[in-house]
Amino acid sequence: MNQLDVQELMGLLRSVFSPGKADRVLGILVDLPRNPKTDSARWRERRGIASSWRDTIRSRASELGLQEVLLFAYPDVGSNNADLPQTAYRLEGPLPDIASELPVSGEALPFDQVFSTCQMLLAPTEYSTTAPLKNAARRFNFRAATMPGFISDMIPALRIDYNEVSRRCRLLKEHLDPAVGARVRFLVDNEREYQMQFDLRHRSAHLSSGRFPDPGVAGNLPSGETYIVPYEGELYRQSGDAEDKSRTAGELPVEISGKVVVFSIRENQAFQVQGEEDAAACERLHLQREPAYGNMAELGFGVLGDFGLTPINEILLDEKLGFHVAFGRSDHFGGDIGPDRFSSPAEVIHLDRIYIPATQPRIRLVDVTLTRPDGETTTVIRDGEYQIFARPKN
Repeated sequence: MNQLDVQELMGLLRSVFSPGKADRVLGILVDLPRNPKTDSARWRERRGIASSWRDTIRSRASELGLQEVLLFAYPDVGSNNADLPQTAYRLEGPLPDIASELPVSGEALPFDQVFSTCQMLLAPTEYSTTAPLKNAARRFNFRAATMPGFISDMIPALRIDYNEVSRRCRLLKEHLDPAVGARVRFLVDNEREYQMQFDLRHRSAHLSSGRFPDPGVAGNLPSGETYIVPYEGELYRQSGDAEDKSRTAGELPVEISGKVVVFSIRENQAFQVQGEEDAAACERLHLQREPAYGNMAELGFGVLGDFGLTPINEILLDEKLGFHVAFGRSDHFGGDIGPDRFSSPAEVIHLDRIYIPATQPRIRLVDVTLTRPDGETTTVIRDGEYQIFARPKN
């Protein structure tokens, strides 16, 4: 199994968090299956990695100026980016196999106390904690690296040049921040073209460059993307002025398990799905059941594909490989759609669709062109390749 050695792990923490004098406690956060039938080999591997990291970092804590390295576990929440439970458990011994054993294995603590105690958090969880930890980080002034779906296959992504990754992410932000719109064109099966126009007014882009030196910030690790939430029309809901409606509209093709469906979008919301059955029928039912699922929640520009990394069927890494569009929750990115728009916590979702050949081979990303207020345009991506920076030297 691919693993970071001690020096690599310590170097990673220095690079990611830049620990300072005020940093005394590092917490490692994992979720445990409520139902043993939902467990998997990858999930068990991830929990083993979390335990080993606690012990390894604890043995070298003084090198980082740390007083404590703590391991916390909680019952899984059942879906990505749903709110966390009220209680976590601090564990000194091994992790139990299932959540029902936590009360007899560890010390119960309110999550607010966990957040107040730790200045830094690593979260190698089954279900993504990015949304709730982003919100909590701003409130409690900690910083966190969220690692949903992390497995040893991702270790190579922790060894790349994050200075170059950061440079590219900053350059993307410099192009996205002044943009008021993005036109994206797709070609399905090399014959049918579809086009989306994303409204980027009233929005700023966010970096996920793998470095979290400042309190109040949480993001993914491995990292390597710049992302922006399309304007969702919240000003229109306040003013009633038609000029304040979201201008995000068009047709968005998505390949799901080899079948292509096409979402019809207006005012940043999917309202219809056509395409190959049964995939289209399944997506229609999802939209009918949870309209908030159809919110265009993110335009993401991943850069790690240029560093020789390939998909491993884990969204944490795969979304960083290239351009992607997310459906659903957006409040953790500064958008307007939060858990209250869904029927239950289990239905809360933020789902990325990644437009690279390895993940959607029937759909080709023709180009992504940004428009500024003065009407000038910049083509950021053409034929799946970034146009604004050179490839790194291998």
